[in-house]
Amino acid sequence: MADPMRIRAQASGDKATVRVLMSHEMESGQRKDAAGKLVPAHFIQDVEAKLNGKTVMTAEWGPSVSKNPFLQFTVKGAKAGDKIAVTWKDNKGDTRTDEATVS
Repeated sequence: MADPMRIRAQASGDKATVRVLMSHEMESGQRKDAAGKLVPAHFIQDVEAKLNGKTVMTAEWGPSVSKNPFLQFTVKGAKAGDKIAVTWKDNKGDTRTDEATVS
């Protein structure tokens, strides 16, 4: 399983800025290894963020996203103490969910 995501969520007024650093190799399927063989594609396809269990953001990614992707977004209606959960799913079926508290 992949390493945990680093999630920071800071409230400012009636919204929160969420920053997420995901640990993932993000192979495009076009790179070759030392032996000259193609490295199989392995990348995050779907990302979903929830605020207190309610979906607030979804994204569909492809193989062109860089290794260990960084994502930042703003959520209206978030306040200190709320829970932000971020989930990703890759093209091989692996999934990861991590949670942070808005500060």
